[in-house]
Amino acid sequence: MDTISPCHFVIFGATGNLTTIKLLPALYHLERAGRLADALEFIALARRDWSQDDWAEHVQLALQSKLGEAFDGVIAARLIDRFTYVRGDYSQPEAYQALMEVLSRPKSGVCENIIFYLAIRPADFLNVVTHLHNAGFSGKVARHRIVVEKPFGEDLESARMLNMQLHTHFDEEQIYRIDHYLGKETVQNLIVFRFANSLIEPIWNRNYIDHVQITVAEDKGIDSRAGYFDSSGALKDMLQNHMMQLLTVMAMEPPATLDADALQDEKVKVLRSIRTIPREAVNSYAIRAQYSAGTVGNEEAVAYREEENVADDSTTETYVAAKFYIDNWRWKGVPFYLRTGKRLQEKMTSIFIRFKHPPQQLFQNTSLQNIEPNWIVLAIQPHECMHIELHAKEPGLDMNTRRIDLKAPYRDEGEASLDAYETLLLDIIDGDRSLFIRFDEVEWAWQVVDPILRHWAVADSYVHTYPAGSWGPDEATRLFDSDDQNWRNQIEQA
Repeated sequence: MDTISPCHFVIFGATGNLTTIKLLPALYHLERAGRLADALEFIALARRDWSQDDWAEHVQLALQSKLGEAFDGVIAARLIDRFTYVRGDYSQPEAYQALMEVLSRPKSGVCENIIFYLAIRPADFLNVVTHLHNAGFSGKVARHRIVVEKPFGEDLESARMLNMQLHTHFDEEQIYRIDHYLGKETVQNLIVFRFANSLIEPIWNRNYIDHVQITVAEDKGIDSRAGYFDSSGALKDMLQNHMMQLLTVMAMEPPATLDADALQDEKVKVLRSIRTIPREAVNSYAIRAQYSAGTVGNEEAVAYREEENVADDSTTETYVAAKFYIDNWRWKGVPFYLRTGKRLQEKMTSIFIRFKHPPQQLFQNTSLQNIEPNWIVLAIQPHECMHIELHAKEPGLDMNTRRIDLKAPYRDEGEASLDAYETLLLDIIDGDRSLFIRFDEVEWAWQVVDPILRHWAVADSYVHTYPAGSWGPDEATRLFDSDDQNWRNQIEQA
């Protein structure tokens, strides 16, 4: 696929939360960095009966609210000047006629490369794609690009149907499926950590690693997302997509190159190697729970079923923990434990790698006989750092040990932090698909969790609970393969 720079960037749902909170600040940062071509124009399409001045005021207020003291009015004015606001209901053909009129008179001449960003409900994707096709925008000669946000389907069957219908109008190379976790700098750094350090790769396998834990913890509840979350749950909202992406990056083989297809091929190999969970054994592989009332920090929190717009008898999980085995040469027998939940003790996204005990216990007759195994901790957010825990002898006459924690922060002091969307939007504009999700990745990720979804759909209504402000239900420890395995809740151990 050619990567001729696009002339237009159309945002559907331009007044929604995603655009306001994520896309506009990211575009502002790209404008400030000089990464947007002079010829690139933006079209904001939304239902609100706004004028161009109303849109300009909305953008300025949104950026001021997000950026605070870092807001620069000159940069904001340059970005606003790129935009044309189009009022239209994207479910109606008239909106596409209005869109066509604007696209037919670009400031910098006519081009056939347009980005369509669907910052809308996933339920409306196919409706918009069909209208784009009917309006003549899906042609495979003109290399338009269409961007869709997760979730990509609600289960395996719906994901396959969505892919089939998208492919009716667009080639796979024209479709950019966003998982914003892949745009995070610290997640991209995992690839560098894995493959740019010769001392890591030789020990990154079943011979040395005991198990891997991936934790995505949130201290907040569902806020105003009950309408979406209560029909989705933590398994679909987080584990099936974000956490599966982290797992594949951690477990994949070195790609031949950093091209999109080479990276995606290796991630798909991991997903295809994950052991199928027997339906009769789902309870041994996964556990679900809801938060009950409790205290998070200094804030009192109500139970999930007491949240606004949540049914009194809801069985939707706000917490899920699961274990997976990757049955390939590198990882055979190594459990990968994944957990995510809302209203947990603190916000944290981290990967914990625990190594095996040394093969010979040389210190069994000394005070070191119960020495703890080594860990590598890769903290993604809000902490951005790497820790390696080693053991060394304490100074003195006796054979006593102490743990040495080697710390490496991701950023040096004063280095700016970017949101994931800056990277992803720039890649969309440049035509680089390496940080996006290919259709077979979507389908295999759904296939991995499908036995859990099917079992929970017909299982009895009982769901475990955990107090808000805790680290989840006690029952989650039953997933571990041995007594010396347990959830690690802290970046640094006491």
